[in-house]
Amino acid sequence: MKVAQKKYFGTDGIRNRVGSGMISPDQVLKLGWATGKVMKARGESKVMIGKDTRISGYMFESALEAGFIAAGVDVMLLGPMPTPAVAYLTQTFHADAGIVISASHNPHHDNGIKFFSAQGRKISDEIELEVEAAFEMDIEVVPSEHLGKARRIEDAAGRYIEFCKSTYDAQTKLDDFKVVLDCSHGATYHIAPHVFEELGAEVVSIGVEPDGININQNCGATHIETLQAEVLKQSADLGIAYDGDGDRVIMVDENGKVVDGDLILYILALYAGSNVQGVVGTVMSNLGVENALKAQGIDFERSAVGDRYVMQKLTENDWSFGAEPSGHVLCLNKISTGDGIVASLQIMSAIVCSGKSLSELTSDVEFYPQVLMNQMVDDAKKIMASNVLSSAISEAEQRLGNQGRILVRASGTEPLIRVMVEGADGVLVETLANELINVVKSEIS
Repeated sequence: MKVAQKKYFGTDGIRNRVGSGMISPDQVLKLGWATGKVMKARGESKVMIGKDTRISGYMFESALEAGFIAAGVDVMLLGPMPTPAVAYLTQTFHADAGIVISASHNPHHDNGIKFFSAQGRKISDEIELEVEAAFEMDIEVVPSEHLGKARRIEDAAGRYIEFCKSTYDAQTKLDDFKVVLDCSHGATYHIAPHVFEELGAEVVSIGVEPDGININQNCGATHIETLQAEVLKQSADLGIAYDGDGDRVIMVDENGKVVDGDLILYILALYAGSNVQGVVGTVMSNLGVENALKAQGIDFERSAVGDRYVMQKLTENDWSFGAEPSGHVLCLNKISTGDGIVASLQIMSAIVCSGKSLSELTSDVEFYPQVLMNQMVDDAKKIMASNVLSSAISEAEQRLGNQGRILVRASGTEPLIRVMVEGADGVLVETLANELINVVKSEIS
């Protein structure tokens, strides 16, 4: 994707802070109209809109709805629903496009818009450019007899719950399992507990009281310590945490140990498919997982960070499983996009079918020590172009030698520089990560 040529779209739709002149209802209304104009030109006339639980979603839902109707496009409203649910329901209802109002794992004051095609995949670069061109035009409302119509889908949650349950493969239900679910006060709060309860599990739910502001706040896949504490407190078999829009999942085993996207991918490769030839991770994936998979005769390829890049490699290789350490997990044998609930059900199937605990399923993986550090910046491009930082990275790589990896990059979703150092020597890894993050800090000042 040629991000540099795109004024509005990033690798995961449009995402920005609400207010302060950054992303506003009038821009969202015009985006709805511009997208609707492009759809109508392509002979398309029906869009589906869902959102997570953050407070600004109601405002943007109304703005998008008005924009699409002004362009002559019919709108189906889902209300709060996980991002993958919108992708699934877009196909189920034969909509021409699906839209999610969400900033995923970001705080409540951020919001964004994600786009799906009729096939439940991220929209193409070509369509993004067409929408951007239409966004520069003045809004022209279609004649009143051609205005779009809007309706709310009342049974959306029930339909998606049944779909999720259908992806669970084991013959035995979850009657013997006690599971803690952390729904991050986000879009899975009214979905995930029902799925696991109806499959027989004893469920302890946390993060299921959204108020529009507490989404992702000290809970969910980005604050896993809350789930770790609850799993140990409840003496549960395992814990599962989703992010605000439900497309990420991180798990915790019975001992409170984190099972991230890398380890979830390892389990999927060994237990969730038949004759798995290969899987896709990212440049952030741990070398220990790559080595463990190769020892089992399973190919491992790396993509750039971002689930759309993982998707591209999976499509190229005709493979089913891919993941990012952060918890974006793709099970293309089940659904067209990353889905936290579906991925966690595949792990539950593996546990039941193998007769092993979550900790036993990951016991063969020896992680390399890996340190991740983030630094807030005003201008990530400027920092990344710094000769001082470039020299510091080169020097650190020489000190690490062939015993590890260094990755310094700008976040695709937040104003951050991310530093990752991985290697066999944990002390050296920690030292180099601190030195590099200090260089970033010095470049800011």
